[in-house]
Amino acid sequence: MRVIATAGHVDHGKSTLLRRLTGMEPDRWEEERRRGLTIDLGFAWTELDRDTLAFVDVPGHERFVPNMLAGVGPVPAALFVVAADEGWMPQSEEHLAALHALGVRHGLLAISKSDRADPDHAAQQARARIARSSLGDVPWVAVSGTTGDGLPELRTALATLARSLPSPDTDADVRLWVDRAFTVRGAGTVVTGTLAAGTLRTGDALALPSGERVRVRSLQSLGHDVTCAAAVARVALNLRGVEPGTIRRGDALLRPDAWLTTSVLDVRLRRDSEDASARGDGQAGTTSDRDGRGIPDNLRARHLMLHAGSAAVPARVRPLGPDTARLTLDRLLPLRTGDVCLLRDPGEHRIHAGVDVLDVDPPALGRRGSARRRAAELNSNDPGELAGHYLRRHGFVRAGHLRMRGLPDAGVEIGDWRADPDRWAELPKQARERVRAWRAANPLAAGMPSGELRRELGLPDGSLLDHVLVAAELTQADGLVRERAADTGLPEHVDLAVRTLETQLAEAPFRAPDADKLRALGLGHRELAAAVRAGRLSRIAEGVVLGPDAVAEAARALADMPQPFTVSQVRKALTTTRRVAVPLLELLDAEGVTRLRPDGTRVHRADGR
Repeated sequence: MRVIATAGHVDHGKSTLLRRLTGMEPDRWEEERRRGLTIDLGFAWTELDRDTLAFVDVPGHERFVPNMLAGVGPVPAALFVVAADEGWMPQSEEHLAALHALGVRHGLLAISKSDRADPDHAAQQARARIARSSLGDVPWVAVSGTTGDGLPELRTALATLARSLPSPDTDADVRLWVDRAFTVRGAGTVVTGTLAAGTLRTGDALALPSGERVRVRSLQSLGHDVTCAAAVARVALNLRGVEPGTIRRGDALLRPDAWLTTSVLDVRLRRDSEDASARGDGQAGTTSDRDGRGIPDNLRARHLMLHAGSAAVPARVRPLGPDTARLTLDRLLPLRTGDVCLLRDPGEHRIHAGVDVLDVDPPALGRRGSARRRAAELNSNDPGELAGHYLRRHGFVRAGHLRMRGLPDAGVEIGDWRADPDRWAELPKQARERVRAWRAANPLAAGMPSGELRRELGLPDGSLLDHVLVAAELTQADGLVRERAADTGLPEHVDLAVRTLETQLAEAPFRAPDADKLRALGLGHRELAAAVRAGRLSRIAEGVVLGPDAVAEAARALADMPQPFTVSQVRKALTTTRRVAVPLLELLDAEGVTRLRPDGTRVHRADGR
């Protein structure tokens, strides 16, 4: 399916042409048919050259321009209608300004009512004006809705236009801007909209910008029940889980957990220099008139409306640079970098500027000069550069967060995380420095707590620390981080105490000092732990320490004893106490050197019994 919006001045025959093309009545309300003009959005469709064309018929009267924008917003192409007997008119200009501001690049000009006047003059006038917009040099067709002349040529031109439209991304995250919402007795809430990207299916769960979840009970496209609709498509959704009146035009139905809603965004404003001078805007002071994109100095005082999709939201504007600004909206909208919107001045009944969304999660502006620095960051439209600025600002973000903001995958990939390359390159050195500083301040500690190191490095997730430790050649065990070849030297007072203990153990290897002796030497739990890590002592049990080779010497001595043997025999053989012999044997049991028998005796496993 291809979706095309109409555009043009009131009573130039847009709805009449659609009736001729489709055999359908696009004007839905009795008042519209009675007054002979389109007030709200109308819809009609037809088959052309084996392709389905759906038309969004928009109102031409200036009072209903917001309704027109609600229809044009999500649509990629326009059928611009100009009457041969009247030519270019005020609402022709505003509709063209809207299409230009929204960056619509595909269009067709229909010179209607060609039975009333020579169409060439109106075509020349309209094409010259349209050529200076985003639509460029459009083809044109003369046609009469009254006589039917030119309709075959119009159908051929529309089929050609349809084939030229870009293919949509049917795998994209769904964002359906609602252009109509109503209640059907016995069915509940029904909404309609143009699905510009993605795919919808019956049973899908969708979210409102508020976070409320709804489900697609049934789905229609062009009046037919379907189970699946892929972009681009006109769709109607019957929703389950929503109270009547909850959804209105301008709301959006979203793929859950895929969209960021924002009320503050940084944008680039596109203003047409020729239009500005023609309207006299050049008389007002601007921050710059470079390329006609200068932002008027009195812009803050204006009451402007941001039109995005089918939404129209009051917006306050803070200029940042020559063509960049910060918009603060009166309500949240689901927007992404790369979205195209427009600003309209309802008081002056004109389009103020096209809007290119650059950042939907911008930094706060506080200190003097922050706006100027921010404008410099926004100098590029390149999504990769914008993603780089975002990564530099945050350091680390999840890949899904980049997608939610409309930014491409960028930075250093660490699992589900993305890191700013410069920040990531600094981390190994910073990690080593902090671990060494910790050891200098805590010489008896086994290592720096990993949680403390993670906080000092500003890492949002423990998985990132694991990668940093590998790059920094640091080790982690039991939640403590240390250098792989760390200095195992002991503080001077601890070293002196351990040397005294080593002298005593050299004379009686299995006579472990008691608690009073250790206390007298100044060897508490932390000091003993440091000596064990340094390889100066071995810990047999809580409060029981021997020399570093004591366990191996005991194993050799037990191998030479008559088998089996008792605890008492071991105590005598090693010239030690039961306080040492029991935990020493239990340690040897655990290491598989000795084996405890049912009768309480033990054998050395080398004996084979």
